[in-house]
Amino acid sequence: MTVSPHALDVAVALTPVGEHQFTGHTHPAYGNMVGPFGGTIAATLLNGVLSHPERLGDPVSLTVHYAAPITDGAFEVHARPMRTNRSTQHWLVELRQSGGVAAFATSLTALRRDTWSATDAVFPQVTPADQLPRTTSLFRTAWPMAYDMRFADGEQPLGSVERDDALTRVWIRDEPPRPLDFLSLSAICDAFFPRIFVRRPRIVPAGTVTLTIYFHADAALLSAQGSAHVLGCARGLRYSQGFHDQTAEVWSPRGELLAVGHQVVYFKE
Repeated sequence: MTVSPHALDVAVALTPVGEHQFTGHTHPAYGNMVGPFGGTIAATLLNGVLSHPERLGDPVSLTVHYAAPITDGAFEVHARPMRTNRSTQHWLVELRQSGGVAAFATSLTALRRDTWSATDAVFPQVTPADQLPRTTSLFRTAWPMAYDMRFADGEQPLGSVERDDALTRVWIRDEPPRPLDFLSLSAICDAFFPRIFVRRPRIVPAGTVTLTIYFHADAALLSAQGSAHVLGCARGLRYSQGFHDQTAEVWSPRGELLAVGHQVVYFKE
């Protein structure tokens, strides 16, 4: 029996074409209002690191700058290590289209070791995923349908009144289910609508311009999650002069903090 690859794996797939160079192609399952869903772009850039033969260790951080609109179709990814130390490695990755850089990222990978650990952040107490319905009435773009989202609160963007905050807590997993790894976790860290859509009851042009992800899980911890829902908690911090920032935490069902994201969103009145 032939099993088709998951759409996410197709969307982030890279083919080596030379030293530090790959080619890839966008996927319609992750289409957004303009170009592809930013989470798959982040995952694609990270895949340039993970696919590189010189890579050392697991991802610790990823910062993506969305420099220009990305069109549907083919693109190039250029990934190279900028500095390799005994246990850490620093990367520069570029996604190029039509001869220019459309997005670029820096990343830190490392050989992790066992140390003292603690978590100051508190795992939210919310209704379990299996007791909540899957939400389907989201924006008319393709990418939300690539996820099974079950909102514990802050359910929908574009409510009927302006809210006092933009807190959302939502269980999320790939649809169809896919085992969690660094690529899918990267994409999930961007799967939270711009907080201005949650805070205010109207649509304005908006989009992420930069996204940073800090990975608190290693490959073994991610593998232990299987394809279970993870809990995402997103909130806005400040809205001013055409930009706002927002943070997100991604937790395992057992209360392990897997990743934290922080992004800046452009919006236009």
